[in-house]
Amino acid sequence: MSSTPTTFDVRADFPILSQTVHGTPLVYLDSGATSQKPQVVLDAEVDFLTRANSAVHRGAHTLAGEATELFEDARATVSGFLGARPEQLVWTSGATFALNLVAYAIGNATAGRGPSRFALAPGDEIVVTETEHHANLIPWQELAARTGAVLRSIPVRDDGTLDTDAAASLIGERTRVVAFTHVSNVLGIVNPVAELVALARTAGALTVLDACQSAPHLPFDFDALGVDLAAFSGHKMLGPYGVGGLLGRSDVLDDLPPFLTGGSMVTTVTLDEAHFLAAPQKFEAGTQPVSQAIGLAAAARYLEGLGMDAVHDRERTLERRMMAGLREIEGVRILGDASGVERVGIASFDVEGVHAHDVGQFLDDRGVAVRVGHHCAKPLHARFGLTASVRASTSVFTTDDEIDVFLDALAGVRPFFGVGA
Repeated sequence: MSSTPTTFDVRADFPILSQTVHGTPLVYLDSGATSQKPQVVLDAEVDFLTRANSAVHRGAHTLAGEATELFEDARATVSGFLGARPEQLVWTSGATFALNLVAYAIGNATAGRGPSRFALAPGDEIVVTETEHHANLIPWQELAARTGAVLRSIPVRDDGTLDTDAAASLIGERTRVVAFTHVSNVLGIVNPVAELVALARTAGALTVLDACQSAPHLPFDFDALGVDLAAFSGHKMLGPYGVGGLLGRSDVLDDLPPFLTGGSMVTTVTLDEAHFLAAPQKFEAGTQPVSQAIGLAAAARYLEGLGMDAVHDRERTLERRMMAGLREIEGVRILGDASGVERVGIASFDVEGVHAHDVGQFLDDRGVAVRVGHHCAKPLHARFGLTASVRASTSVFTTDDEIDVFLDALAGVRPFFGVGA
């Protein structure tokens, strides 16, 4: 990490940030839910739609050829940005789809529609963590219910870190899948990927990583991480809605059976049977997210131009400023206030005596946009004795001054509601 804090003068690149809310300049601290888009991303989609719009991998006309080339160039750009090869990237509508794809593909293998290496038997175990977003929890609950597998979870300690001792005891000879988030979308803590991968490998288990909160904020190298599969979402990394992806080791993608079937993913079809293309196309049935993929490639190039080491450095500076300020405000309890751990710019907290939704409305009236609720992580909130929290999350366009505006506004919440006076 550099000794001089990195700063980015990029706010002018994001048109939406120039507006005011309730007569106050917008302070957008909700990138953990969805990031704002730089103009280059908007332009990339519009340019495709106005110049080369056509269905890909179909037709022999000029527009079809150009659209296909742009679409596959986008695959190469995004996969390269994430440390993978083009054939290792399956386009999906987002991370939720990608994770469901894996769970249902394993279910198809269990039903005899794929290699037995992925089949589950009653009593086999799927291990997740207590920090998971519902998108990396509910698909595994459903798979366990369909197959008779047992779902187990690695607990978190009071400071929000994973209990790695418990992980070592939970991951064993019956473990077939270990699915875990790279960065908690509630706590902002970077989980020990290498340690969990090592445990899973010893057990011979498949590893599935939720990379939604890491791909936009950390240098991300799929190959170096050593996981078998990783899901990410485009709209959280400065890209469009409706696109994301599943990264996979080639041998895993080759052997996993498809989830959705239909056009685009077949080689031959008769009235009795069909044969499928190789990965990744065998997982891309139907109409592909063409303009969205092209927009996401523009987002990847934008982030690459900033440098992901510099992005992480900058967001760590913002995170430290935000956490230090939160600790000084009376009545604020930070979830996962661990010290000495790697984090991204996400902080979730409870304001004593004031409901999270009221806190969010108070901040919005002052131009500050944050997330309120359970952040699609109800079990983790239950672990901390809460039903909801307030979450502030940063991005490359966040400034020091905006963090201060947020903290100053937050300090006024309890006095405004007459709590703790």
